[in-house]
Amino acid sequence: MIRLFRAPLALMILVLAGCATAPASSSQGADADIRVEVARAGDRFTADYVLDRDAPVWAFVRSSLIMEVREPWRPRQWMVETPGVLLERRGNYDVLRAVDGGPVPRSVRLTLRPEAVDLEADYATLMFSDGAVAMPTHIFDVFPVSSLEAVEALPRDLNGVSLATGPAEVRWTDPLGQILFRGERWDGITTNDADTYVLFGDARVTRGERLTTVLDPTLPSWVPQQIGEFAPWVADFYEARLGEGAFGQPTVMVSWNGPTERMTSMSGSVMPGLIVMSYEGQGIVTPDQEMIDRSRWFIAHESAHFWLGQTVRYAGPPQAWITEGGADLMAIRALAAADPTWDARAELQREVDDCVSLTDGRGVQGAGSRGEHRAYYACGAVLWLVAEAAQGRRDGGDGFDFLRPLIAANREDEVLSRQDWLAALMAVSGDVILLGDVERLLDDGSDDPAEMVAGLLARVGIAHRIEGERVVLG
Repeated sequence: MIRLFRAPLALMILVLAGCATAPASSSQGADADIRVEVARAGDRFTADYVLDRDAPVWAFVRSSLIMEVREPWRPRQWMVETPGVLLERRGNYDVLRAVDGGPVPRSVRLTLRPEAVDLEADYATLMFSDGAVAMPTHIFDVFPVSSLEAVEALPRDLNGVSLATGPAEVRWTDPLGQILFRGERWDGITTNDADTYVLFGDARVTRGERLTTVLDPTLPSWVPQQIGEFAPWVADFYEARLGEGAFGQPTVMVSWNGPTERMTSMSGSVMPGLIVMSYEGQGIVTPDQEMIDRSRWFIAHESAHFWLGQTVRYAGPPQAWITEGGADLMAIRALAAADPTWDARAELQREVDDCVSLTDGRGVQGAGSRGEHRAYYACGAVLWLVAEAAQGRRDGGDGFDFLRPLIAANREDEVLSRQDWLAALMAVSGDVILLGDVERLLDDGSDDPAEMVAGLLARVGIAHRIEGERVVLG
């Protein structure tokens, strides 16, 4: 759910795991075991925990790493004020632990100094140029663990792991003013499993016919223009092809981290009813056509997740190729429909190239544990391209025709699983060998990935040729 473009580096793509949640007013959800009071204090924040039981270790549910350096972000930005308590990294998780090995005190205070960093597979804090700060609501969730050794034994993916506590109940306050939550201003707000952002500081909220925007006041003027014009168009395009999405009036929140020299960066993610974006770099200030196209791609990909990611979602992070690859192909088809001169083949070729490079002896489904999240996007897009071609062979349809019945069939349980997707591919292709080749790509990869990808394309009639170790689309 994130696309990140940072020059002069190559295009990199990250994956996020989102889930649908119920709407809230001033509070929501069942009684929580853990309570946290988050308050703004000048250029910093305080977080006061009230824990409900004695435990030697409390682990943070969302413990992502900083993009590129692959280091934890919390120890850089959060400091424990309570004596005898440490915040550190153990295994795959940031933890609070007692120095003496005993139970962590029931009350713990932390000082937070948020920074704008790009995270692997997670939602990042947004910093606005006017001092406003938007925090993801879930970053305070913790659960008790019996020992440091038990933390280190925990898998990176907690799906299927039974946790002793549920999401924390978080009370948000700002002595300097109201807080923005889901497009509304509040003197204070209490959330529990909200899965969205809370914004501290002034922000201009603009409600349009198709979307609501919260924009950094110093964004280069072309960015709000693109969002205001293209985002409503692409939402209408998707709705026409796929039916009603999960949210008819989404909010787009966009921050600006300034014209940093020698940088061109776009990053973002999607949550229920919300797209968040962050722009940074000199290359953003005066864009060329390529940058405008990348921005439109960015909007199209994130908007796609209101259908493929929220109306239906994947069953677990290893299946992120379903939503991320599908959103990539949706974005490609949307941009081509919006501008017939846009080079869709070049974008598809990038997906093929990256998929080949990321499946040399390793399967797609294990990409997250390797930090190779781009494989979910690139190989997912290749698999959706294969499904699209199979649909075309059957009845002349396209990728949207393949996806629409999958959404319709899974609206009730909101999950589009690997099994659902493969069954649909089998139904339109009738090719058991193709199905086996897809599963090999997902589970094992190949010592000759170019041959493997070329074989998939060949079985559904997608024109291509092999040049050395590269598969070139025809």
